[in-house]
Amino acid sequence: MISELTEITEEPEALPFRGWIFFDEDCGFCRDLALRFERAFAERRFYLEPLQRKWVQERLDLTREQALEEMRVLTADGQIFGGVDAVVFLARQLWWATPFAALARFASVHSLLDRGYRWIAAHRSCAINRKTSPSLPARTRWLGLIVLLPFALAIKAFLPAWAFMWIMAFAIFFGCKWLTLGIAASRNQPVCPFRATAYLFAWPGMDATRFLSSDPAPHFPRSMALKNVLAAIVRILIGTLLLFAFARHAQDPILAGWIGMVGIILILHFGLFSLVSAGWRVLRVDAPPIMNAPLRSTSVAEFWGRRWNGAFNDLALGLVFRPMARRAGVIAGTLSTFAVSGLVHEMAISLPAGAGYGLPTGYFLVQGLAVLAQRKTVILRGRLFTILVVAGPAFWLFHPPFVRQVIVPFMQAIGAL
Repeated sequence: MISELTEITEEPEALPFRGWIFFDEDCGFCRDLALRFERAFAERRFYLEPLQRKWVQERLDLTREQALEEMRVLTADGQIFGGVDAVVFLARQLWWATPFAALARFASVHSLLDRGYRWIAAHRSCAINRKTSPSLPARTRWLGLIVLLPFALAIKAFLPAWAFMWIMAFAIFFGCKWLTLGIAASRNQPVCPFRATAYLFAWPGMDATRFLSSDPAPHFPRSMALKNVLAAIVRILIGTLLLFAFARHAQDPILAGWIGMVGIILILHFGLFSLVSAGWRVLRVDAPPIMNAPLRSTSVAEFWGRRWNGAFNDLALGLVFRPMARRAGVIAGTLSTFAVSGLVHEMAISLPAGAGYGLPTGYFLVQGLAVLAQRKTVILRGRLFTILVVAGPAFWLFHPPFVRQVIVPFMQAIGAL
């Protein structure tokens, strides 16, 4: 193999060799990644070899144990990168990953990435498509909500309204994530520490059963992944312009706040979350985007049930609608689901604002009634009716006190206004 390396480097005109990428072939996670990106890096004249090869260990001057601690990159001019430095170096070779490489230039970001890489390296044996025994006691499933919600309420008096909004939103989010993780464990589904941690902190969805499944998701074509990434980047750019450029020119604070909220939703839900989804699907993890072209909805039920914020839909269906529908019927199940959604939004919207109580709940009850009405009357179905029902009373959901006392101060705090 050393002779092959020499032959390649001696003929740069015939084959402009740029380096080797060394990986652990005994690690399913590492092997899957190598197979996924082998073609992309081969086009850039980087070639993959397992760290288990004796010539690799000799060339790197490492023992077998040392070599398997982290991935390595050996460039044609003799530079060696390991661990997160190797990841960052390779990211610079892919145009769509250059923003990641740019962020890694900051010492704090690099340090965080390094700790994350080393944690993954230590737990990678079960990272992708490996089964392990359940490790999360099902009886602790409600612990997240029991601990995080009172904590958020306890520190409310010490925070500005916009900061409390984010703290409460994160408390609800992570409490529900822990709840769904516990439900998956209670079904004797294998829980891998790596995948469980990724589910909690690196995926906004709420369907733990799908995300934790050891069965690989359907192949996600490279062309489709690239299309999704480009679309997400465009949405992030548009959202950034709305939030930091257009909103400041609005004369009315309420209008400025609404423009900013649209920008935030584009950046997060339609942008960053879509990028995360594409990344997991490339790794054959079942993680569909939580936003599914909501403007294509032809009914209110389709909007809330299939296209808008699939994360909360997964949670509401499993914890509220199905149990209530079995006990009291579909009508009670539907209205209960929307009522619970209203109460959740009261905690994240009305409570931080200290006003507007009842308006978010009223908004969602209207949505529930519209869903029931559309099931009975064909005339009420259609895209126009759906838009009117969903968008018309939206000022009940994001009511003026919330916009004025929470969103506008938040935009001021981040320099958007």
